[in-house]
Amino acid sequence: MEPRESWAALAAGGVAGVCVDLILFPLDTVKTRLQSPQGFRKAGGFRGIYAGVPSTAIGSFPNAAAFFITYENVKSLLPHGSSSYLSPATHMVAASLGEVVACLIRVPSEVVKQRAQVSPSSSTLQILSHTLYQEGIQGLYRGYKSTVLREIPFSLVQFPLWESLKDLWSWKQGHVVDSWQSAVCGAFAGGFAAAVTTPLDVAKTRIMLAKAGSSNASGNVLTALGGIWRTQGLSGLFAGVVPRMAAISLGGFIFLGTYEKTRQLLL
Repeated sequence: MEPRESWAALAAGGVAGVCVDLILFPLDTVKTRLQSPQGFRKAGGFRGIYAGVPSTAIGSFPNAAAFFITYENVKSLLPHGSSSYLSPATHMVAASLGEVVACLIRVPSEVVKQRAQVSPSSSTLQILSHTLYQEGIQGLYRGYKSTVLREIPFSLVQFPLWESLKDLWSWKQGHVVDSWQSAVCGAFAGGFAAAVTTPLDVAKTRIMLAKAGSSNASGNVLTALGGIWRTQGLSGLFAGVVPRMAAISLGGFIFLGTYEKTRQLLL
């Protein structure tokens, strides 16, 4: 991969990530409060809908940039192309490695953001200071494993589906898809992936919000899923599925469309 292409992927990914995270932040807050153990109303309801947004604003660009620089570089090193039967596997491997790298930045930002979202009376700085004081740096990485376990299946569904839909649309119309068409493909791919991975997202939220020393604070995804199933059943596992699907479908449209457009402008 040429240095210019790497810089384009980094910048395009960062710009796309910031656009999505800030535009759709209210939907993310609603989803987090629906998934929180204390329930939607006690977590803040519709009050302070932008609580935690500074954490997202700071972490969004490097997080998205890290994902796409890894995704594009890994994709360029592996066999790919519309004629190759290995193409879907290439996209899956590239997306999975991209998520592992991006989560190193995303998780601390996500921990602070989600704790601020369910404690709208506390500022982002207060949440950060409290987490560091109570748990140290490792507290900021609470839920790293559960986030990776959520993001990899999500990417294994979303990115091959996105690439396949683009290839199909390109083949149908006889030329490469435009950025808005890429965005439509992204919306469908993102919405579907969001629905099927919602239980993992709920488990991740419970782990990040758990009190230090509790069973969920250990970060065991199966324990978290089992606890949700026993206390709330299927509805608990799919808590927040509607705002999650809405946010990620819209996010897929904005994110992948903005990414393609920005990358085209830079190359």
